[in-house]
Amino acid sequence: MRKLTPLAAVAAAGWLGLGWLSPAPAAAASDAPHHANYDPIEGVNRKIFWFNDQIDTYILVPVAKGWDAIAPDRVKRCVSNFFQNLRFPIVAGNNLLQAKPVATVSDVGRFLVNTTVGGAGFFDPATKWGLKQHNEDFGQTLGYWGVPPGPYLVLPLLGPSNPRDTVGLAADSFSTVYPYFIDYVYTFGAAGTDLVNARALVLKDVEQIKGASLDYYAAVRDGYRQRRDALVHDRTDLSQEQQQDLYNVEANGGE
Repeated sequence: MRKLTPLAAVAAAGWLGLGWLSPAPAAAASDAPHHANYDPIEGVNRKIFWFNDQIDTYILVPVAKGWDAIAPDRVKRCVSNFFQNLRFPIVAGNNLLQAKPVATVSDVGRFLVNTTVGGAGFFDPATKWGLKQHNEDFGQTLGYWGVPPGPYLVLPLLGPSNPRDTVGLAADSFSTVYPYFIDYVYTFGAAGTDLVNARALVLKDVEQIKGASLDYYAAVRDGYRQRRDALVHDRTDLSQEQQQDLYNVEANGGE
């Protein structure tokens, strides 16, 4: 999931009244077929995409390559596990808002196991114990209850999005707990470490996609839509490559 420093409070308490036995959500039908080519501001999006790609190519990638050269894969995975563990409030909270009590309880158990037995989250014994890792955010929660994604957007520095996921991004920023207790200098340092490590994990993947794409912008746009649609509807039929948001790297260790 993409991270943003807390910006404003989100009135999400109302979702708790949905109840565990709610009717099937309005998101039962896929968003993707209705929005496959919905990119009304493509000209603007392409300019922002180009800017983001330049930042990635000339700033982020060199740093990520340096980290990749000195850090063994196991170290990078441990760092990824640590930051993924910190996403517990976002993941568990949104499973709760989607009326998924079993998944919510699993998230709590996973956090407790990995924080204790897993050494503050650097290791992931919970997966071996059958506590599955989930990937949830408020954008998915909105989609689960029938809110359409809207037109495709490319956000400066943050990458692919849409109006629904942009609202979700701001909402989830308030579920990131540690910025409330840690000085902003350390918070930005942690976010930078998370980003560089996550980018290092997919260096080859992104390079391959760029090399194989006749239109990199279109490839990222289509991949983003397919992936978000699959996440909203809890589908697992996509390949591992399709399930990764390779352009806007999510710092959870290759979900």
